[in-house]
Amino acid sequence: MKSVYFYLISIFFILNASSQTYEIGGMFGSTSFVGDVGSTKVFVAEDFFDSDKQSYGLLFRWNRSNRHSFRFSFMQIQTRGVDADSDILERQMRDLRFETTLREFSVGIEYTFWEWDLHDIKRPQMVPYLSTGISYFFTDHYARVGSELSEFGDLRGFSLPLALGVKTTLGNRFVLSGEFSARYAFSDNLDGSNPEEFDDNNAFPSFGNPNSNDWYIFAGFSITYMFGRKPCYNCIL
Repeated sequence: MKSVYFYLISIFFILNASSQTYEIGGMFGSTSFVGDVGSTKVFVAEDFFDSDKQSYGLLFRWNRSNRHSFRFSFMQIQTRGVDADSDILERQMRDLRFETTLREFSVGIEYTFWEWDLHDIKRPQMVPYLSTGISYFFTDHYARVGSELSEFGDLRGFSLPLALGVKTTLGNRFVLSGEFSARYAFSDNLDGSNPEEFDDNNAFPSFGNPNSNDWYIFAGFSITYMFGRKPCYNCIL
């Protein structure tokens, strides 16, 4: 973990020395789960008021041109799956539930659909954007014990995020963004449905669809502070 902090701090100072334009700020929203436990709905408005699904984190953008940015983020994501919330009768009768917290580091690229100039302060700007990259998360393994799901050790893995959002300037120093992003996890055991990922002895039963990995879905907003001098996008670093 110390090496991760050192790496992030090094990136910050290297980027700051290159005199480009950066943004740093916070993210807040809610996260739903799509897997073998709980509702199959991707997102519902009530999720934003559910304390078990609220998520937050830090966002850093490096605006490399007026059309694309590199982005780095750390998120603490809370989500859950509750069979009683499902529209599927079999899940309601099974009545399993779990709650989990994921800590996620992400690196990616963000592309705006038209030019985005943070130094043009003559008028407010608003642009849609698309973002993707790679995420690494830490959470807990689950397994079914009788009629309940219980925690068994640590689960670490990668996910692929894909985000669609809209961002707008607030004056000449702040950027407000709203985004919807889906993360495809390289694991089918966020909900305990595939304990074979950690249980070599097959002591715990598998259930659900073994051919479909889990997803977690984030919807929320961020507000970032812009700093750095006006960039020279054609300059050689």
